[in-house]
Amino acid sequence: MNLVIGIIAAAASAFTAFAFFKAGMFKAGASRQKLLDAGFGWIENISLGTVRLIAWLELLGVAGLVLGVIGYFIGFQWALWFAVAAAIGLALTMIGAILLHASRGESKYTLKMNLVLLFPPLVAAVLWAIFPSL
Repeated sequence: MNLVIGIIAAAASAFTAFAFFKAGMFKAGASRQKLLDAGFGWIENISLGTVRLIAWLELLGVAGLVLGVIGYFIGFQWALWFAVAAAIGLALTMIGAILLHASRGESKYTLKMNLVLLFPPLVAAVLWAIFPSL
């Protein structure tokens, strides 16, 4: 049973890291116009500096998640709590995104993807926190 939970937690962590790495890198390097063309209408009234901050916070969350899980698997049990904290932070990012899109009346277009990006970090955080000794 612990092996199955470990595989689910690792898979949720890997999906989360991949998705947020791609999103963070895009937001960190794309021009305002390229972001708008890609459907990021929410940046219209937000400074590009804030968009970059969000991008770097996402990338920091990815680093914490990946390094925490890798550290755990190479024998640093305490490192797993970095992964838990990072996964919680990324989940909070998506809760913020859901609230932002709801306030802009975009939920019918964005809610499905926001939930797809909210669920895996929540699963990873809960499983790593409840079963830290897999």
